[in-house]
Amino acid sequence: MTNLDDLPIRDDLRGLSPYGAPQLDVPVRLNTNENSHPVPEPVVEAIGKALAAELRELNRYPDRDALALRADLAEYLGHGLTVEQVWAANGSNEIQQQLLQAFGGPGRSALGFVPAYSMHPLLALGSGTRWVPARRGVDFGLTVEEAVAQVREHQPDVVFLCSPNNPTGTALDPAVIAAVLDAAPGMVVVDEAYAEFARPGTISALAVLPGHPRLVVTRTMSKAFGFAGGRLGYLAADPAVVQAVQLVRLPYHLSALTQAAARAAVTHRDALLGTVSAIMAQRDRIVATLRERGLRVADSDANFVLFEVGGDQTTVWQALLAQGVLVRDVGLPGWLRVTAGTSAETDAFLSAMETVR
Repeated sequence: MTNLDDLPIRDDLRGLSPYGAPQLDVPVRLNTNENSHPVPEPVVEAIGKALAAELRELNRYPDRDALALRADLAEYLGHGLTVEQVWAANGSNEIQQQLLQAFGGPGRSALGFVPAYSMHPLLALGSGTRWVPARRGVDFGLTVEEAVAQVREHQPDVVFLCSPNNPTGTALDPAVIAAVLDAAPGMVVVDEAYAEFARPGTISALAVLPGHPRLVVTRTMSKAFGFAGGRLGYLAADPAVVQAVQLVRLPYHLSALTQAAARAAVTHRDALLGTVSAIMAQRDRIVATLRERGLRVADSDANFVLFEVGGDQTTVWQALLAQGVLVRDVGLPGWLRVTAGTSAETDAFLSAMETVR
């Protein structure tokens, strides 16, 4: 059997491992920030009908520009957005990959404030973009001064900002986004994968889009919509940004089935998003309970919680797994991340945590 190292693979890919969280068959899976609530039956039926309507014409290519889907997404986002300002792809990962293909690449750089979404440096690597790991401050926060100083120092072609930030969970102060936009020489991408879970009063970067042609806001249907298996991400930006990513997208990248299912999901968004408040309640319950037990916990505007374990996180991760609870070790010494799921899943996690401390 041929070894990977025997192939003429790129030197910068040698020794790396594919991205991915453990996929283990355990009773309580709280490691990938999925929506634990199943898709409601009326929505299942609506998606099924939408898919069935496409089946007889699968011999034809889909709408390569996904115009109807993009119009639906623009209407959902609001803020006066039009179809020309929205683009969709197979998850927000593909959206961000396309942005790096268009605005990054060899001889260019992308900067992110770590700890943050661990796919960003891998997307940069895959597109030949030099990755710059900028740093966050105390308690994983990011101030205007810290952000601007590092952007001015490195002059990146692309800046990634996560709001809410994964894995810490906290949304950004809008002043940070505005300051980075003023300081950055290139594109600024605000990853809002968890925006629907933000605490009341949190301002989306969508509100900043007018007059900022170098700003891009990316979203996903994987989390709040419970559409992770459907793989649909999208962006909102100036129409020129949409034109730019169309230069690098693969032809017919969104299947007719994906478009149909996503459109049905957006149409029935009230039913799908009906679980958001319940998930937020479990998130806040986890934060409050762990703090009552004396643990440090990051403020969260997402559907997950980052918490300090008071010791080696690998040992605690294994102890939780032994009790059938799978959480995420994100590589931060002494910290773990847990998804806010159903009430029963929260019960199981909190009970398991009592026994490992």
